[in-house]
Amino acid sequence: MKRYSNIPRRRSPDGKRIYRTVRYPIVPKSINDIYIYTTAGDRFDTLAQQYYSNSSLWWIISISNDNLDQNSLTPPVGSQIRIPLEYSDIVNKFRALNR
Repeated sequence: MKRYSNIPRRRSPDGKRIYRTVRYPIVPKSINDIYIYTTAGDRFDTLAQQYYSNSSLWWIISISNDNLDQNSLTPPVGSQIRIPLEYSDIVNKFRALNR
């Protein structure tokens, strides 16, 4: 799934493509969530590939850990992070928010 493929966009007067602001759903904690401690080399996209078989869903892990820097794909080594396993509902909420 390409995250921005369904985000409404328009053209500015100078011809540039402008996307509407992307909104992300709140990801509630679940008894099925996995918690891991990061090690050297861990990245949100590689973790998404490992747990979801889809590296483009890295943003789910990122927004589920709002205590971490949201400007990086690499969480600090030794950080405990939450990985929601029930990601399909999160993707559906994302799509609904950004119609």
